[in-house]
Amino acid sequence: MTDDTGSWVERIATVDDGCVVWHRRDLRTVDSPALAFAADRYDVVCPVFVFDPRFYGTDGLACDARCRFLHESLADLDRAYTAYDGSLTFLSGSPIDLLSQFSGLGWDIVAGAEPTGRYGLRRDDAAADRLDVRFIADDGLVRDAADTRDGWSETVERWFERDVRRVDPDGFDVTDIDTGVSIAVVEGRYDLTPTKRSVPAGGRRAGLERLHAFIDRLPEYLGNVSSPTDAWEGTSRLSPYLRFGCLSIREVYQTVREDAPSCRGREAFISRLYWNRHYTQKLADWSGWMDTAVNPAMEGFREEERDAALIEAWKRGETGYPMVDASMRCLAETGWLNFRMRAMCASFLCDLLGQPWRIGADWFYYHLIDADPAINYSQFQTQVGMVGVNMRRIYNPRKQVRENDPDGSFVRTWVPELTPLPTRYLERPERTPIHVQESCGIEIGEDYPYPVVAYETARTRAMEAFDAIEPAAKRALADPEVRRRASLSRRGRGRGHSSADIQEPGPDATQTSLSRFEE
Repeated sequence: MTDDTGSWVERIATVDDGCVVWHRRDLRTVDSPALAFAADRYDVVCPVFVFDPRFYGTDGLACDARCRFLHESLADLDRAYTAYDGSLTFLSGSPIDLLSQFSGLGWDIVAGAEPTGRYGLRRDDAAADRLDVRFIADDGLVRDAADTRDGWSETVERWFERDVRRVDPDGFDVTDIDTGVSIAVVEGRYDLTPTKRSVPAGGRRAGLERLHAFIDRLPEYLGNVSSPTDAWEGTSRLSPYLRFGCLSIREVYQTVREDAPSCRGREAFISRLYWNRHYTQKLADWSGWMDTAVNPAMEGFREEERDAALIEAWKRGETGYPMVDASMRCLAETGWLNFRMRAMCASFLCDLLGQPWRIGADWFYYHLIDADPAINYSQFQTQVGMVGVNMRRIYNPRKQVRENDPDGSFVRTWVPELTPLPTRYLERPERTPIHVQESCGIEIGEDYPYPVVAYETARTRAMEAFDAIEPAAKRALADPEVRRRASLSRRGRGRGHSSADIQEPGPDATQTSLSRFEE
């Protein structure tokens, strides 16, 4: 569905030629590369956002709650443009077709460079080829280099330290076009009715409030990242605001460096910001992370074992493993899950249930409010062995109950049918004595399922599968191109960090070095 373009095209034809700033994931005016570029070179700027039908509806690329977060962020961006005596122009339909109306009338178009894959990559390639869109890169990533690893840490550190750009509203005019499209119109068109709960409010103002509140909690940060209950309030929960660009990752870095007390938590969080750039660099280097096993030997791994019943049990949170089920239900109902539980659920699906990786990665990507293609897909592949190294890091979901939910609060919140069960049985409900089940009013196998797989048997099977494919995976890594895209070696993390090859740690690594989806 597209807009009736006749009337608004006539209106833009009456405006002096200028520059369209095409907002996509950079939903801010502060430290916005495209806006800064346009403001320096043009007298007239028209900020535009295009609602893309591909992301909406029952077959859309994003859940309703993520679309609502986007819309709240757009409303905040629209308000931000009042400081420039203008507003955000909304369009709805094919971005290429709609933006071509501007380019056909002599307008230039700029947008922030955003590493992506699949549909986004095809869209941006078409925009560059057909509309001559100029993509402005100011994100700390290394581009157009034979080996992006050379000097990577120094490059990203210099970028983090450069001043945040604030565009002076004097010197250029912001124009807006009444297209008849609004956030309310789009929500009505797609009957947007999010069902997820406890989703944070979108927008820059909400992100800044969360950032400043988190700074006060930074000394306790490291102790809160593993337990999903502690992580709910104890981590920054800034990832959706970074994913949509409500906040610049550089301004978050500088705010934490300047305002947070010196402590291990501050340094650990700053290291996460470097990891964010690290995984984004990976997608910039190779767009295949979203669709193709990074190690060619792993392509098609587990495809023959595809089992629809096991996949559905995993998605619904009905596997008979309480920590997995609580995590999957939390994801579906809130669009959030802390890193350790994301990694555990990924490992459970692929390693213990023996299912293909992309099914799980796509499920995560659809439901997560902070779904970032660079982090979601590269981390999912890494956690389930598709890189071809550290393949045997298989999470034990029973151990996760003992270590990260010892009082059973997380399990009981999301698997309420187990609420009456004594805590000591939450690790393995199927071993609850019959008389205890009767006294609690719970029947395992009826009220809560038996495990869909036996852990020890499944783990042995996974190890055997990895043993069989490991030689081929190692041979594939001998190819310089495969090895390069599999790992950004020779990068440290700023001052005093070694530039030696860094191995990404496994599930039992300390929290100070744990690789992460996002927190």
